[in-house]
Amino acid sequence: MAFASFDNKRGGGPMAEINMVPLIDVMLVLLVIFIVTAPLLTHAVKLDLPKVSSAANELQPDKIEFAIDAAGQRFWNGEPVSREDAAQRFAAEGTKSVQPEVHLRADQNVAYRLVAETLADASKAGLSKVGFVSEPERP
Repeated sequence: MAFASFDNKRGGGPMAEINMVPLIDVMLVLLVIFIVTAPLLTHAVKLDLPKVSSAANELQPDKIEFAIDAAGQRFWNGEPVSREDAAQRFAAEGTKSVQPEVHLRADQNVAYRLVAETLADASKAGLSKVGFVSEPERP
């Protein structure tokens, strides 16, 4: 706020001072508002909850070892089965809540038709986790 002066030497120049009074007033009002509202934000209900340790119950999917030898014989976890029996077992495994993983081992000399039939039977049963198992090449 500028005051009038009877001094002719400094009468026309701009004022180089900042009036801090309004800024201090705003700052004090904000400080009072924060002091009043801060306890309201930290209000909480005190509870004494029981302490219990628990682990997540994670179901591990079963694993089906399905093999086809060079003669075309199918094996379910080492037990010989026919295509119809394998399809029935795939259907039974497909109804479980946690679907098993199918590890398919096929001899390199087996006809692809047998592998494709096995994949089709597993797919019809709803099994989608099928992996092909192979051995690493040795030098």
